[in-house]
Amino acid sequence: MDMVQFERMKKDHGFIAALDQSGGSTPKALATYGITQEAYTNEEEMFQLVHDMRSRIMKSPHFTQDRILAAILFEKTMEMKVDDKYSADYLWHEKGIVPILKVDKGLSDLENGVQLMKPMPNLDDLLVRAKERHIFGTKMRSVIKEANETGIKAVVKQQFEVGKIILDAGFVPIIEPEVDIHTPNKEEAEVILKKELLHHLTELDPEYQVMLKLTLPEVDNFYLEVINHPNVLRVVALSGGYSREEANEKLSRHHQLIASFSRALSEGLNVNQSDEEFNTMLDHSIQSIYNASIT
Repeated sequence: MDMVQFERMKKDHGFIAALDQSGGSTPKALATYGITQEAYTNEEEMFQLVHDMRSRIMKSPHFTQDRILAAILFEKTMEMKVDDKYSADYLWHEKGIVPILKVDKGLSDLENGVQLMKPMPNLDDLLVRAKERHIFGTKMRSVIKEANETGIKAVVKQQFEVGKIILDAGFVPIIEPEVDIHTPNKEEAEVILKKELLHHLTELDPEYQVMLKLTLPEVDNFYLEVINHPNVLRVVALSGGYSREEANEKLSRHHQLIASFSRALSEGLNVNQSDEEFNTMLDHSIQSIYNASIT
C-alpha cells in the first residue's frame, strides 16, 4: 500500500470522482454525453468511446488534486492508457489523484428486498493485475431496495467478507451497500444498515482500514458514528440518481461526509462541446461538489 496515497485519502480535502460505469450502465452514460447507440456496433467500440469520454475528463485542466482526492476506474479503463500512460499512473503521476478500481461483477436478482453482488471467481487474479497497475483501493456495490433486515444483513455480511479478501491483498476496499433512493421506508432501511455496519466494523482487526460509500441519508449527520469509527478511513456519498444540485444540497448538510459522484459529476457534459465549453462546465461541476464536500 502506498502510504502517501493513504495519508492523502485520510487527511486531505476534496472528493472522489466516480468514472467507473460498467457494461450495463455505459450505454446510458454515453447517451447522456450525447453519443447514441447508433455510434457504435460492438462492445469494443462502446468501451473505446466511454474511455475517450473519461480521458477527456481526466485530462481537463480543472481535474486536479486541488479538489479531487481520487477517481474510481472500471476494469477496462485500468488496462487502457491516457497520453501513453496506464490510467492509474496518469492519475497519480500527472494529477496527484489516487486511483481506485471497481471490482464487482454486477448485481444478483432481487431477494429479500436486496441485490447482492454476483460471484467474483476471478477476484484474486484481478487484484494481482490491480497491483501491477498501481491501484490503491477497490470499490464494490450492492443495492438495498426494502427495509428488510434479513436482506440488509446479507448485503453487509457479503461486503465485509469480500472486503477482508481485498484488505489481505494490500488494498483499501470501498464497501458500498447502496440504499436505493426510492426505497419505501428509506429511513428505516438506513437504521438497519447503520447497525449492521457498526457491528461488522467492530469485528474487524484493528489494523484494517476500510472506506464506505453510502447513499445520502434522510437524517442529517446520520453516519457520524460510522465516519468516526477507528477502522474507517473515509466515508463517501453516492448521488444515487439525484441531480447534482439536489445531491450537493443534501451533502452539504452532512459534516465530514464527502462526495463520490458519477452522474452528478458528468451532468451537463457533451461530446459536441468545445474544449472551452466542456472545461467550463466541468470546472463548475467540480467546484460545486467540492464545496458541498467540505462542510
